[in-house]
Amino acid sequence: MQGGTFYTLLPFILVIVIMYFFLIRPQKKKEKQVNEMRSNLKVGDEIVTIGGIHGTICKVKDEYLTIQVGADKTKLEMTRWSVSRVVSNDPAPRKAAAQEEEEKPVKKSRPKRLDKAEEAPAAAPAGEEASAAAEAPVAEESETKKENE
Repeated sequence: MQGGTFYTLLPFILVIVIMYFFLIRPQKKKEKQVNEMRSNLKVGDEIVTIGGIHGTICKVKDEYLTIQVGADKTKLEMTRWSVSRVVSNDPAPRKAAAQEEEEKPVKKSRPKRLDKAEEAPAAAPAGEEASAAAEAPVAEESETKKENE
């Protein structure tokens, strides 16, 4: 009779083990990472609060942070647990990346139909009607594009 009760409890034990590995364990791991992130906050970090406020840390105390928000550099004092995530630990690399993006030449994209229209005369028969028909839409579209600019 002892073996019968074990087999009846086996599905419940399996459900508990599966819930532990798929629900409880990952949640504890994520909570540990968030607590570590909040304990490593320092002056100069750009953060986002739970309420969605973006700011830069300007003062760190035991359980409180003071952040600067907006162009007026308004200072807000809040608790450490209200930080949702750190956007940037060091503002210097982010500014350098923004400058690199500005320096890159802008590649203008063309509609596929223009590319196909240019390729069509090369593949078309040598007849004058085919080449004239293929060039007409390209000329009209380029004229309208110049007018829009």
